[in-house]
Amino acid sequence: MPTMNFMTRFYRNPILPGRLISENILKVLPILLTAGVLFIATACEENPSKIGAGLLPGSDYVTIKSTDSITVKSYTMYNDSVRSENPAISYLGDMYDPYFGTTTGGFVSQLWLNTNMTNEDFIAVDSVKLYLRLLTVKGDTTSKHTLKMSEISQRIYDSLPYYSNQAVPLTGDEWNVELPTLRADTINDIVVTIPNTFGEHLTRDKSMLFMKDSSNKKIILPDFRSYFAGLSFQLIPSSNPVFISLSVASVTSTGTPVDYFTVYTHNGVQVSSSYDFLLGARHITPSFNLFKHDFSTADADKKIQHINDGYADKVSYLQNMNGVYTRIDIPFLKAMKSDPNFKNVAINKARLIIPFVVDTTKEIIFAKTIPSIVYLRYIINTGYKHYKQVVQDYLDVGATFYDGKPDTVTSMSYNINLAAYLQKYLNDATDTITPSLELFLLSTSEYNAILAANNNPKRVKFEFTYTKF
Repeated sequence: MPTMNFMTRFYRNPILPGRLISENILKVLPILLTAGVLFIATACEENPSKIGAGLLPGSDYVTIKSTDSITVKSYTMYNDSVRSENPAISYLGDMYDPYFGTTTGGFVSQLWLNTNMTNEDFIAVDSVKLYLRLLTVKGDTTSKHTLKMSEISQRIYDSLPYYSNQAVPLTGDEWNVELPTLRADTINDIVVTIPNTFGEHLTRDKSMLFMKDSSNKKIILPDFRSYFAGLSFQLIPSSNPVFISLSVASVTSTGTPVDYFTVYTHNGVQVSSSYDFLLGARHITPSFNLFKHDFSTADADKKIQHINDGYADKVSYLQNMNGVYTRIDIPFLKAMKSDPNFKNVAINKARLIIPFVVDTTKEIIFAKTIPSIVYLRYIINTGYKHYKQVVQDYLDVGATFYDGKPDTVTSMSYNINLAAYLQKYLNDATDTITPSLELFLLSTSEYNAILAANNNPKRVKFEFTYTKF
């Protein structure tokens, strides 16, 4: 049988296996050589993150950790004695809220005599007008409302503290006047007719109708302020209440007073004159606010159940006009400061996320019916007294960083940054800065807030990221 060429490869040939091996080695040798070079190079290269590790102590490494599972406790608190001297805004009247009850506002103010009147020759008071600029008016504007003005018996000073529940000694002289028709939700420039007896009382002793320089606080100078100490302003309670805000703060040196009394007079030859007694003068005119909160008038099914009793309710409260506030406890902070493992720690992030609760039965619109910003303060321990200080994130870093504003789009929460405060707390070796935190509203806040707390399904979070050296 003839032999075909393709059949010869199946001949029994003792040389063939060696030949096949040689051919395969030649094919894979370049690959093996390349892999060997890479292996040797890799073996000789040390991990960049560990170069010089033998020369550095373990403390030179950093560890970054983050958590949002730290327990936060909240409690509703109230103090009826809050400092209220020299406020930017003052209040008159009553305001009702189904959750918070009734808030009553009033204020006390000194008057500033705009002109030296000791040599004036008027013989009679013709009329007296009170000019007021009301910044906001809320409540029943269709009903008549009565302003009560009572003369105080003790002079007030801008250098002394005064409180929201301050006892105000009175002389017994008072004047009740009816306010003109008011307009809601807008600025009202009103003129109130005051009885002539008020002007006659102010000007009864011309020898005292002057003001002296009182820049030296240690010297009490007898002048108009010692002769007429000032007035307490209130609205007489009504079944149809109204709540008014205005500013009796001192205007700047270039400002124009808008809240003042004018006394119109004439002399023996019927020449008319007028004299202004200012509430908001270009000079410092001391004043302080008075507030009263009656929580018992709230709706039975909505009133606050726990105030100052340490009960960890599912909600906590924030109220304007120096009302209730929320105490926040984060036990981890104190434990962290006392733990030597946290001796060298840099705070990267510390944020409180506090959901607010909405009453859907009142058809609340988020952005319009909750406070536009909430504030956080901490307790300073001086050894003798405790003072309250707004966290450094607002004061030192700035309000933009602090935030404190509501997210009304996604989380329905207030976001509060406190990294700067926490860093100072950890670094404070004197224990002056405490871990006691309080969430509150300014007196000028227009709305109240109800917050999720403790075992509420909307959990309060403390997001915390730090670097440990």
